[in-house]
Amino acid sequence: MTTRHILIIDDEYDIRAVAELSLKAVGGWQVSTAASGSEGVAKAAAERPDVILLDVMMPDMDGFATFQALQANPDTKSIPVILLTAKTQAAEQQRFAELGVRAIITKPFKAMKLPAQIAAALDW
Repeated sequence: MTTRHILIIDDEYDIRAVAELSLKAVGGWQVSTAASGSEGVAKAAAERPDVILLDVMMPDMDGFATFQALQANPDTKSIPVILLTAKTQAAEQQRFAELGVRAIITKPFKAMKLPAQIAAALDW
């Protein structure tokens, strides 16, 4: 079995660090990180990860704009995206679902369960 590769795009260092540690230690996955939407779009195109964990609320290029940029690029369009968000209201959840994201994980998340949540969302 090949090692899964996940790209975490989140402007908060602590979130990236906790998620990265969990996904490496518990999930056994290769992890790349990006601190902004634009950095994440570039890394996704260059590295072609198996999945992207994307924060919604980021300065400059938010999660929606980042997702749209990923969808506009033929090299990254087929990469599944899982949103990571503190926004849990029904209207916001519906908007996220309409975008075509694979799943939504709410913050705060349980670090030890994060790999299992991602694997379940992707049927791995």
